[in-house]
Amino acid sequence: MSGLVVDAERCVGCKRCVRACAFGGIVVEERLARPTDACTLCGSCVEACPVQALSIDRGRAAVGDGTGADASACRDIWVVAQLDAAGAVLPVTFELIAKARELASCQRCQRGQSLLVERRVVAVLAEGEAAESRASQLIAAGADEVLRCRDGRFPSADTAVLATLIAELARERHPETVLFGATALGRELAPRVAVLLQTGLTADCTELSIDAETGLLRQTRPAFGGNLMATIECPVHRPQMATVRPGVFPVAGDTCAQRAGDAAPGIITDIAFDATVHPRVRRLDLEPVAAGTIAQAKRLVVVGRGIGSKKNLPLMKRLTELLDADLGCTRPLVEAGWLDYAHQVGQTGASAAPELLLSLGVSGAIQHLAGIGGAQTVIAVNEDSSAPIFGAARYAVVGDCIAFAEELVRQLGS
Repeated sequence: MSGLVVDAERCVGCKRCVRACAFGGIVVEERLARPTDACTLCGSCVEACPVQALSIDRGRAAVGDGTGADASACRDIWVVAQLDAAGAVLPVTFELIAKARELASCQRCQRGQSLLVERRVVAVLAEGEAAESRASQLIAAGADEVLRCRDGRFPSADTAVLATLIAELARERHPETVLFGATALGRELAPRVAVLLQTGLTADCTELSIDAETGLLRQTRPAFGGNLMATIECPVHRPQMATVRPGVFPVAGDTCAQRAGDAAPGIITDIAFDATVHPRVRRLDLEPVAAGTIAQAKRLVVVGRGIGSKKNLPLMKRLTELLDADLGCTRPLVEAGWLDYAHQVGQTGASAAPELLLSLGVSGAIQHLAGIGGAQTVIAVNEDSSAPIFGAARYAVVGDCIAFAEELVRQLGS
């Protein structure tokens, strides 16, 4: 079994490993180090040990669900489908299926073996009423199989019920990876599932890839306030789990055509759910809120402090009307009260992947760049020629963004 290994002959009980561990993952009893259940296998204790008595065995990963299964039995990449209030599949679900399709195409070569492991994309769909189109849409988007569970308990506000279903399915079928959209639901649901399955979870990823050597899922996300990008792996426990913010990945445009030509079309499997599980929350009423459109915008105008004053916002709104675009902004404008939070684009706002993004007066802090990484074409206007936003732009204009906007409005409006 993989884990932290203590060489009893070398260990001298100096407790340097205890002081190096930030999680209480190791203790010294009777002058011998011993790992605890809190150990995360981060390796800090291994580096701190002066006599090299500690090591980490990562040779065999395990399914952390209490079944004792070996991770070599794990195969599929799961995407948990999410529905909106009207019962339609959220766009982030299709984004994740497209990304999962890409990850599945990177066949995994097990270290030391020539065996290639085929991966499938499986969508998990829990719905409260029958709607054939939902499962069919997931198949058309690229899912090899849809695990569908129709039950009146799912429309409730209790995510514990849905987490129980996903955990039960994972214990039975052993997925290698489970992906969630980082919506309000996904951010509450994913940690519950991770706890039930006793595995790791990386939140708010901006990039996912497969390590060519190990076959592990490489999960990249901003860290330390967005000042650097951290790539995280889960080498020991399965399934590997991550949440991804809406708008980070594009939706494959030709997936339907590819699916239509497959020799083995996707299948829909109906799943029964444990009747003894009951919601602890009862929905009394719904209070509608204005739905944000930033994440799904095809065209987006993003303004920053470089526009100078709130009085210039009407000009920017006029520009969005002429471009048939949505208006976004950076965090300082929201904090100054110029625009509502629904307009904020960046790590702490919405992630957007528009076809066209016009950036006006935005310097391009790393937190903001993390939210526009999926944009296809970026046009940036800024007076500072060294502004970081130019590094993400296809077209860069060094100049006054207000004069640029006024001229663009004049030409578009004439």
